[in-house]
Amino acid sequence: MRTYDDTFSGTKIYPGKGKLYVRGDSKIFRFQNGKTESLFLQRKNPRRIAWTVLFRRQHKKGITEEAAKKRTRRTVKHQRAIVGASLDVIKERRSMRPEARTAARQQAIKEGKEKKAEAESKKKAEKAKSASKSGGGQAPKVSKQQARGAPSKVQATTR
Repeated sequence: MRTYDDTFSGTKIYPGKGKLYVRGDSKIFRFQNGKTESLFLQRKNPRRIAWTVLFRRQHKKGITEEAAKKRTRRTVKHQRAIVGASLDVIKERRSMRPEARTAARQQAIKEGKEKKAEAESKKKAEKAKSASKSGGGQAPKVSKQQARGAPSKVQATTR
């Protein structure tokens, strides 16, 4: 036995029952009775009418408890290595005592500062060396316009 679903309410329409409505664009709509046809033609939203299947599905009405409760999957945590640190190193650092960790951090900071100071002193020495090679004294100050080749101001000779 062939049954159809009501286009508006979603209920089953058995043979010999219901109405068939064909729109101008040849789309077929089947209705259980005049009530659903009337509501469809009024362009009512079936999700807002409490007795329709769509409303009941949206508001989770009449679902048995077994089907309603989904099993939640437990998330499994995995340890993965990060770029620049292998998994062994990460585990080792995690198992360190807080005091040891802070001491290691302070040591690393100290080394970084020393390296930076050393690089800066080397840079200063190089700068002083290049300044002594260029003639000992400072070069005369030149403005931006003079550097571009602009004509210098002519001093007035009279007065």
